[in-house]
Amino acid sequence: MFIDSHCHIDFPDFSEGVAPLLARMAQAEVSHALCVAVNLENLPRVLALAAAHDNLFASVGVHPDHDEGREPGVADLLELASRPKVVAIGETGLDYYRMKREEVDWQRTRFRTHIRAARQARMPLIIHTRNAAEDTLAIMAEEEAAQAGGVMHCFTESWEVAQAAMDMGFYISFSGIVSFKSATDLKEVARRVPLERMLIETDAPYLAPVPHRGRRNEPAFVRHVAEEIASLRGIPLEEVARITTENFFRLFRAKA
Repeated sequence: MFIDSHCHIDFPDFSEGVAPLLARMAQAEVSHALCVAVNLENLPRVLALAAAHDNLFASVGVHPDHDEGREPGVADLLELASRPKVVAIGETGLDYYRMKREEVDWQRTRFRTHIRAARQARMPLIIHTRNAAEDTLAIMAEEEAAQAGGVMHCFTESWEVAQAAMDMGFYISFSGIVSFKSATDLKEVARRVPLERMLIETDAPYLAPVPHRGRRNEPAFVRHVAEEIASLRGIPLEEVARITTENFFRLFRAKA
């Protein structure tokens, strides 16, 4: 069985409802999925999905790109993290892709808030970093993110960044990007990251893996991420499935 460790099936892209998604997950042998929050305004949808389905989990947090709505404090995140089926804080982190570093001090403040909440809640962090690896790692170190642990989601950085994150106790999660022909450097990272430190994800509705590239992504497609990793490493698909599933339940302390 496979687990999608990061998706957004509460998004309007899935307006047909969750039942067809769950059916296709079952057909693809995807047993569970973690629905990740990106803001507080739509968090009730995430929590409701997790509450209604035994094989769905939730996180609480505000994405670094989200610049509207309510800004959470540590107390807000701690209260939300106590809700049923919540297994992580995030996604959080830094994203300098659309904005210059000097324009987003609020991102760094928000990131620190999430790390502090995760440490107090004793919950893992889901970290997003884009064009900001140096600052991301620096803040993780300064705020002692290693005390919480977590995962570097949708990883696209260098081996050196992966190694630094793993040195702080973090897992590395690969998305459909690893299946793209152009992702040669990322494929090499996927060969080198120990399986015991690896997760797989879709980041649905984004980044559908080959052979579905260009389509709306969904949790059932996480199987293709596992297939690519198995191929890159020359190991059985069943080994990738088993170990990444064990890693998921170990990291998020979730109950099957």
